[in-house]
Amino acid sequence: MEAIIYTTNTGSAEQYAKMLAEQTGLSVFSMEEAKSEVEEGSEIIYLGWIMAAQVKGYKTAAKKYKIRAVCAVGMEKTGTRTEEIRKKTFVPAEVPLFTLQGNFNVKKLHGFYRLMMSMMVKMVTKQLVAKTDRTQRENEMLEIMLQGGENVRKENLAEVLDWYKREQML
Repeated sequence: MEAIIYTTNTGSAEQYAKMLAEQTGLSVFSMEEAKSEVEEGSEIIYLGWIMAAQVKGYKTAAKKYKIRAVCAVGMEKTGTRTEEIRKKTFVPAEVPLFTLQGNFNVKKLHGFYRLMMSMMVKMVTKQLVAKTDRTQRENEMLEIMLQGGENVRKENLAEVLDWYKREQML
């Protein structure tokens, strides 16, 4: 593999990309930087943020690079919703997909995404607050939406790093 490339909105995917670079020794680039720094067809690990169960920037990256693994950064716990995200983003079955829990702060979102997420947070929190039999997952989501959350952690990369080490042995 030649590089780690990421697309971020609030900074979580960038944080994970830099942590991953520290652990692997690979160079790290934003998608914008990669246009001039990473040769077309290069093998990469791609990190992008999740919006409506799709990994932003994946389609663009897949047209230009050989994606060896995808890390999707979102609000939910690390390791969840993998198959749904794979399906909606059209990540091929042979490409490993890892989901990573990122930070959540509506105020860090930009433009349209901020407006849209603000409306979604209001709607979902209203529904969850009214619900008397919330699941653990719903309680966690409600807390994140009401309080925000700093959830970028090195340990969330454990599966990605295990995969990378196995790939290096081949």
